[in-house]
Amino acid sequence: MTPERLSGEDPGELSAEEHLTDVLLDALAAGQMPDSGDPALRLLAALADDVDQRRSSVSMTPST
Repeated sequence: MTPERLSGEDPGELSAEEHLTDVLLDALAAGQMPDSGDPALRLLAALADDVDQRRSSVSMTPST
């Protein structure tokens, strides 16, 4: 992200790299694994899956 985008100034158009990053993050947020050989992307997908599994295993009922 460019300093202009961080400071809230007019961002203009997204660069191709920023657009690709947004698409990949949107896919991961939707629970999809983009077809990628990128180790960082695979790590993000694994971490997101781990968080989902932990969240689903937490009991919402207080123990007595």
